Order: sequence, then structure tokens, then C-alpha cells
Amino acid sequence: MDLDSARGIDRRRLLGWGGLTAAGVAAAATPLVGARPGHAEPAGPDVVPPDTRPGGAYDRYVAKLAAEGRFSGVVLLSHRGRTVLSRSYGMADKEKGVPNGEDIAFSLSSAGKPFHAVAILQLAQQGKLRLSDTVGTHLKDYAKDIAEKVTVHHMLTGTSGLKTPDEDVQRVFQSREEVHEFYERWARQATPEAPPGTPSDHSGADVAIPAQIIEAVSGQSYWDYVQENIFKRCGMTGSGFYTRPQWLTDRHIAHPYMELADGSVVDAVRNLDKGSPHQYEAGKNPGRAFIDAPGDGGFVTAPDLVRFARALGDGTLLDRHYAELLTGPKLPLLPQGGGALARRTAPADAGFGAYQIPVSLVSGQWVWNRAGANPGVGASWTIYPDTGWVGVILVNSDGVPLWEIVEQESQAVIGRR
Repeated sequence: MDLDSARGIDRRRLLGWGGLTAAGVAAAATPLVGARPGHAEPAGPDVVPPDTRPGGAYDRYVAKLAAEGRFSGVVLLSHRGRTVLSRSYGMADKEKGVPNGEDIAFSLSSAGKPFHAVAILQLAQQGKLRLSDTVGTHLKDYAKDIAEKVTVHHMLTGTSGLKTPDEDVQRVFQSREEVHEFYERWARQATPEAPPGTPSDHSGADVAIPAQIIEAVSGQSYWDYVQENIFKRCGMTGSGFYTRPQWLTDRHIAHPYMELADGSVVDAVRNLDKGSPHQYEAGKNPGRAFIDAPGDGGFVTAPDLVRFARALGDGTLLDRHYAELLTGPKLPLLPQGGGALARRTAPADAGFGAYQIPVSLVSGQWVWNRAGANPGVGASWTIYPDTGWVGVILVNSDGVPLWEIVEQESQAVIGRR
């Protein structure tokens, strides 16, 4: 179960800002953006701000990072389904000479967690489960305090109060079955750390247990369910839960380039014996996971993320009321202690936790963002529902200032400060 982590990204800041798993109500989980309240009028829904266009401030900013060797990946801005800006830099696979591009699938890390929230809501919409169901309604052999008291809603909002054991980041998985068995057993080792309704500090149980519920209710593996009911429905033909052998052989999957303690950079998938030296990801290597843990991750192309974002709003994935339930504010996000987060105020008028997607009010508009990272991996997708914009940032190297890129994207879309 990947923690949000990557070189160049403040670990604690991203843990909050990238999603509720950071602390359920951790606020610098707040999205995201560098907008300061009370400045600038929001652009109208049909306006294409100059800073979003080719040659505009955002384009120039990313190009400068790439020229300095500080960006490898893809950025894309879409307005009402039309691509306004698309840029690709660096190599998806240096060994094979494959460049990054719109057709390249990147690892999402924790930015893929909303897929399990959508899956849960689909099953709820079909009457196959309730958000008030407890864990024991669908799963056996959980401790009584979990089975009878922790609900689906608690886990989707990151407020289960559960704690999971540390993972063995050195383990190299060899099959889908091994991954599935490990995380099913790992989730059952969760213990109540606080009463349900209490923020869970990036608890893996809040991801792994909902994935098990999806499997129990649907009769499919989590990976197959999402592939069929989310990726396929959205037309996300370049996306999937790829295995390590596919990562090594498929030319359309970006390899993660991880920085080591001596400053050298290696392809993590081709160097499983190497691990990240950085504080919040010490020893980790994303290539060791044969396939992403159920409830987490996935690989997507930038255009496919735009398709997913649009499908959230047009009835493809969820009826209107359930789509509103996904992103509706559930609880206010409060500042998280520790790390650099303690030194930075959330850059939004107000931030809230939703179902695995932090949402914010920024200069009078809603902004929905999810991000994630791992060694050599960074991803962010942002929906600006009031004006029809979608922003995607996908990265395959350490040293990329993902947080600052998201801020620049938001400033370009919402307006300069």
C-alpha cells in the first residue's frame, strides 16, 4: 500500500494534500492550490485564461523545469473536453529510447484511491450495500470492534480510527495472488487506535478493507471490477492495473527513475535491489509490487484521466446524486502537525474531506484534487467543476516539485494572484 512519497515533494505536505488517508481530516490535505483567498475574480466558465494557453505562464514554467532537468512527464489542461495545453518531456524508458507522451501510462500511486470510492458508490447506487454498513456486514473474521463499529462511510472519509502495521517495503512480490493474499491478511491486522469517527493517520485499512468489500459484493477481484466498471465505461483504453512483467515489456508504461543516496538515478523497476534513501519512503521501490494493492494505484494516461474526470459529471459512472455524494464536503480539514505542513497554511478559502478526494473553495470556486507519489512517481489530477477545467500532472522521476506545479496550474486556471 503506497504512501504518498517522492523526491522533491514534501512528504508530510503531500500526505495531507493528496488525500484523506493522510489523517482523514488533515488539512493540509487541502488541495492543493496556491490561491490566496480574497484576491482576483474567478474566470467565467467559458473563458480560457491566457496563462493556460500554449506559450502562457504555466507552459513556460513547466518548460523551464524541464530545461533544468527538474521535470519528466506530462502535463495536460482540458477545458470542457477540449485540450488547451499538452506537453511531454523526458523519457518513459531510457533504455529503450521511449519518450514520454500522451499515450504513455504513468503510475498513479495514491492518486488512484478515488477509484475504490467510485466503485463503492456504484454498488451503493445498485442497492448492493449501504454507506452505513459496518465491516462485518460483508466481511468475516475481523475483530469485533471493527466488524460492528467501523462503517464504509468511516473508511471513505479516512475516519475509521484504525491503525495498520508497517509494511515490509523490502518484499518483492511475485504474483497477483501473493499481493492479494498479503493485503487481505495485512488489513485484518488493523487495530482500533481511536473510536470510529476519528481521523486515521494514513491508515491502509481505510483503503484495503473497502477493496475487500467491493470484491465480496461484486464477486470480482478489485482489479477486474475497476477495469470493467470504471476504465472500460470511461473509454480509458490506455489504463489498467499492470503487472511488473508488463511494466518491463510494454513500451507504453513509464518507468520510475529513482534517486539514490549517492545522487545517482536508476530505473526502479530494473533495480529491485535498490531503495529510496529519503525519509518518508526509506527503502521503498515501487517496482517490488507485482501489481498495485487492491484499492490503490493503477496506471493511466493523461487523456484517460480527463475522460475519468468528465465521466464523473456526465452520468457515465454514477447517477447525479451519487456523483454529488462522492465530492460533497463531509468534514472540515484542519491543519496537520509535524513536517513542513506545520509551517504552511493551506492555500484555500476552505478545505473539506470528501470520499477519498479533498475538495476546496478557492476564490469562490470548487476545486477537487487528488495526488499521490512514490519513489520515481508523482501524479495529480484536479477538477475545476465550476468552469469545466481539468488539469493532469504525471511524473516519472524524483526531483520534480509536484506541489509547486499544482499551484502554478491552479493559478493559471483560476487567475493570477
